[in-house]
Parts: sequence; structure tokens; C-alpha cells
Amino acid sequence: MDLHLNGDVAVVVGGARGLGLAIASAFVAEGAQVAILDRDPDGPAEARRLEEASGTRCVGLVVDATDFDAVRGAADDVRGRLGRCDHVVYAAGVGSGKFGFPFWELDPSDWDRVLRVNLVGAANIAHAFAPRMAEARTGTLLFVASVAGQMGSQTDPPYSASKAGLINFAQCAAKDLAPFGVRVNSLCPGMIKTALNRSVYEAWAGRQGRGKAGAGGPIPSYEEWAGEKVKALVPLGRWQTPEDVAAMAVFLASPAAGNVTGQTINVDGGYVMHW
Repeated sequence: MDLHLNGDVAVVVGGARGLGLAIASAFVAEGAQVAILDRDPDGPAEARRLEEASGTRCVGLVVDATDFDAVRGAADDVRGRLGRCDHVVYAAGVGSGKFGFPFWELDPSDWDRVLRVNLVGAANIAHAFAPRMAEARTGTLLFVASVAGQMGSQTDPPYSASKAGLINFAQCAAKDLAPFGVRVNSLCPGMIKTALNRSVYEAWAGRQGRGKAGAGGPIPSYEEWAGEKVKALVPLGRWQTPEDVAAMAVFLASPAAGNVTGQTINVDGGYVMHW
């Protein structure tokens, strides 16, 4: 399916690995030029790999989204090297690294980094890129949130709260930018085998004690633990993949979604259903 993104310029923040890399790859497959912004030093190498494999111009910049001056400089750099910016996807995200049930098992200090990366970083990116999109009267912003931000997941309260805030900010931005023809949406993945998902298991398992679960049985492996969650919580009964999320991301950037803004789109196998 031709989504008519050929020649567009897409910026993917957090594009050096995981969901972000899958989204960057999907834009390249549609013929878009891509800039990967990531604090991971592998970002430029991934951009070169995508460019060599596709022949499409790609650049990689090492940028910490929580540093607004650096983000503003990166936005200027992208425009200088690729000429413009049509689409921005914020796919950076972190968890607390702890199992947060009940929430008072965490320390207040566990919240700061999660909120800064997941929410303040997204605001920094929007401040740096959105005004020029408004001037051009075209463009899209997409924030990768989470189903956890819609249902108060107790697994990691800082993560859930930050993603809820991100969804709300996306709605605010969508209202502000709609008069300029710029669309803003949130995309919420469900159960995906990512490093973040595994870290939740590791935090949970670490709390269970040495080799024994609370009920006295052996601690299940990650595959067993996660597989049971998928079967219990996901109506379609299967994992979602980074490619599933990436396919929705490029669709939302395309003219085919030209009347979609301010929405929270779930790619979750039916995990969250609003009645």
C-alpha cells in the first residue's frame, strides 16, 4: 500500500532500537527520509544502516530529549541537513526499573527520571518542532504512549502516570495545532517483547525471593510469566510486535489519516476496550 510518504522527512526520537527503530524502518520503507534522534550512541550507525539498505537519506543524531537546548539544536540540524520536517514521532521511554505494587514500595525519587524522559522530553520535542510545522501549515506529531496510561496499571505507577500525562498533552497539542493543519495523536502499544517489558518481569521476580515465588512454587521464566499475561489479558491471545506498532505509526502520518487528530489509538490486541 502506497501511503504517499515518499520524499517526506520523518524524525523519530528514540529511534536507535526497539519500537523507535521499527518505526524509523517503516518510514524508510515508505520512501521517507528519516532522522533518528536518540541518546544512544548507536543511533548514527542505525541511520547509516537504513540508508545503505534503502538508498534513502537518513541521519542519526545523539541527543538527550530532556535537554531542551540540545533538542532545539537538533531540530535546526535536521532542517539544515534534510531541508524540512514533516513528521515527528516521540518513541523514547523508560520505566522506573522497579515493581511498583503497591506504589509506596517505590521511593518518590523513582519518579523524576521517568517523568522527565516520558513527558518532559516529549514536550521539549514538541516545542522544538511544532512551531515550524505551524508556519508550514502541515505536518504530524505522534507520541508513543502506552495502554498503561489509560488504565492506571499498578505495575509501574511512575510509568503509567507519565504515559497518561503524555496522552493528555497530545490532546492539548492537537487542539492548538489543528487550526494550522498539523495533526497530533497518541499511539498506545499493548504487550510487546521489549527490554522495558522484560525489566518489569525482572523487577517482579527480584521481589519474590531467592528462587521461590510467594506461593512457594518456582518463579516462572519470563516467557512463562509474560505468556500467561497475554493469554489472560489480550482478547486476540497473542503478542503485539514492533512492526504492528510501526504500521500504525506510518498510517497516522499519511494522508489516509488526514482527518484523524487528537486520538488515542491502541495497538493492543483488544487489551483496552472503552465502552
